[in-house]
Amino acid sequence: MVVAVIAGLGGLISTASAGQVAPPPLVLSPNLAEPWVLQLQPNRQQVIHRQTTAPRQARQQTWQQPARVQQPARVQQASVGNPAPQPRRQIDPIYLPTIVDYHGPHKPGTVVIDTEQKFLFLVQKDGTARRYGVGVGKPGFEWAGTHKVTRKSEWPDWRPPAEMRKRRPDLPTFMPGGPENPLGARALYLGSTLYRIHGSNQPWTIGQAVSSGCIRMRNEDVTDLYDRVPVGATVHVL
Repeated sequence: MVVAVIAGLGGLISTASAGQVAPPPLVLSPNLAEPWVLQLQPNRQQVIHRQTTAPRQARQQTWQQPARVQQPARVQQASVGNPAPQPRRQIDPIYLPTIVDYHGPHKPGTVVIDTEQKFLFLVQKDGTARRYGVGVGKPGFEWAGTHKVTRKSEWPDWRPPAEMRKRRPDLPTFMPGGPENPLGARALYLGSTLYRIHGSNQPWTIGQAVSSGCIRMRNEDVTDLYDRVPVGATVHVL
């Protein structure tokens, strides 16, 4: 459940060859019409790495909240007759993907997830990081630690663990991958834990503490992250 996004979607879905079943179509988040290129701000935001005294023993570092910058104007509704979106299904533009300066100790290719500020950072070679908004564990399901990406999956199946089904008897024991699957378009599995960084069919929950410990991303964003992060990459959850 944890780390790190979807943007360049070109070439993501290919035509199925004979005897194979084409993957389900990628479901884009509602009310987010801006293309990826508009989400990358021309003026990079400053991210300063600093040491802090954390409430959890495993938390050793954090990121300073970057100052809000001018966000691109939203595309108007194509049809005047379309009803206005409900507030609960909107996402704060600060959680859309962008590029920020990085001044931390982690090498390029490392994923750092700040669960307090609800951001995932992918460290790059040029002194910057790709920043994505995420949803994190709700109260009682917070955690921190360092793991490797041990597996990646496209349109993953979902098998709710026994602990979750005990809390939610209405959950199925198995759900095949697809647009209705809570794991979304992609999943990156962390170590031997039950946690994953995965997509979501509820993109309006990004920026909130809503999961059972997994790290949620918009389907667009987790697809982008999936293509950039290999198996074996290090993930730090703060």
